Amino acid sequence: MKLTKNIKTNAIQVLQKEANAIQNLINYIDDDFVACVEAILGSSGRVVITGIGKSAIVANKIVATLNSTGTPALFMHAADAIHGDLGMIQKDDHVICISKSGNTPEIKVLVPLLKRLGSKLIALVSNVESYLAEHADYVLNATIEAEACPNNLAPTTSTTVHMAMGDALAVCLLEARGFSSQDFAKYHPGGSLGKQLYLTVADVIPKNLVPVVKEDALLSEIIVEISSKRLGATAVVNQSNKLLGIITDGDLRRMLLSGADIHQVKAIEIMTKNPKKISQDEFAIKALNLMKEYNITQLVAMNGDNIAGFIHIHDLMKEGIV
Repeated sequence: MKLTKNIKTNAIQVLQKEANAIQNLINYIDDDFVACVEAILGSSGRVVITGIGKSAIVANKIVATLNSTGTPALFMHAADAIHGDLGMIQKDDHVICISKSGNTPEIKVLVPLLKRLGSKLIALVSNVESYLAEHADYVLNATIEAEACPNNLAPTTSTTVHMAMGDALAVCLLEARGFSSQDFAKYHPGGSLGKQLYLTVADVIPKNLVPVVKEDALLSEIIVEISSKRLGATAVVNQSNKLLGIITDGDLRRMLLSGADIHQVKAIEIMTKNPKKISQDEFAIKALNLMKEYNITQLVAMNGDNIAGFIHIHDLMKEGIV
């Protein structure tokens, strides 16, 4: 029991220390940060991010975030840079060097070489009095009081705040570029996220048959139509094929419980008027949100004033966006 209590306490302390450190970053969003964002925006080059050890891992993550939000970026390992990888840097690139201390041997070797290339150097450091910070054109201040590690050794808080500062930089660039959700979709075509951003209702409904009955259809025809199309519902239209309502399995059960004459009842008498519908041009994720809002499992998809089909929650589940 004591061990369990200690584990919980230690975990909470780690998260609290890291949360406090991120909160403290607000104090370091200064003129250098603004100038750094403006410099990258005004450049025709890319952002090259370098580091060593855990900083290299953080650099890879920031590179991925920048690339996915409209800012071309590359990773260059600080150790490999002096063995040929400096060749990837072009004259208009900005180089972000990540280092907690800013004084590691690899960084001290690399900085003069970067300056000689004429690259603008951005230091993402936790020590603003370091060699790296002193020689950088811009400094992203990620100072911390201590690591979350009880020995103040393992990179924990420092890597967390470096990553958070990278997120702040990426989002500021995204906002300044006017990077939209449609732009985001271009870089994320795969998986559920991509489908939420590009899959439309029209992409889904061709897979379904369209259940439709006339307003004067009898119960037997209604049941056959609902059963054969396997969507748990049918649209009800007038003689001009304009949508009047919808009949679901639930409507049939309520009709039977009401004691209505099953031999005489017509579609128009048991349908739900003004059914929930959606344009076929809308994103499929909007259809899902409407289903959740109204606690229903299908929507009538419309092409203008005409029925284009049905979209069912099972369609969205198959597409992987539920």
